[in-house]
Amino acid sequence: MIKSVLQTIGHNPSYVWRSILRARFIVRGGARWSIGSGTTIPILDAPWLSNGESIDCNIAEGYHVRDFKDHNLMSGYGKVWNAPLTRQVFSNDIAEAILNTPLFEQVQNDRLIWKVERNGCYTVRSTYRLCVEELVDVSHLHHPGNWRDIWRLKIPPEVKHLVWRMCRGCLPARVRLQDNGVSYPTNCTICN
Repeated sequence: MIKSVLQTIGHNPSYVWRSILRARFIVRGGARWSIGSGTTIPILDAPWLSNGESIDCNIAEGYHVRDFKDHNLMSGYGKVWNAPLTRQVFSNDIAEAILNTPLFEQVQNDRLIWKVERNGCYTVRSTYRLCVEELVDVSHLHHPGNWRDIWRLKIPPEVKHLVWRMCRGCLPARVRLQDNGVSYPTNCTICN
């Protein structure tokens, strides 16, 4: 069905599927479980803790709970964590992370939500924000300086862009070509 829809709107289905497969780490990084009954969420290697983290299956206690689901850590007397059992099975830091994960009575079914948005719905804008802030290392792109002042100047946009490129050192010059590994003479073409 999805294939026919994509063909109808003019997209190549194989290209779209390849794009989705390449970006799956982003979707996995932004999705987390909202705990309803807890019967479908595995305790290990599933992002269900309150901060969107998961419990690694390689922990010492992992062997004992590898086939268990979240509902096994809940009390039989309502939608609360079984604190004594949780503290008995897991180390202190993991037990605290589990016990600090909220359980809401109004959530009945387990479902994946988009942790970046408050309403849990996926948006492209929040995906971009997630990539920039958490998943992709962009620290090498940040240069110190007050760049907003350049963009607030009351001058034509072309001049703003030229000033910005000059300050960032990214004007297309022969020296920049050599910095990028292109062998090119750096002497002036007019005065040599």
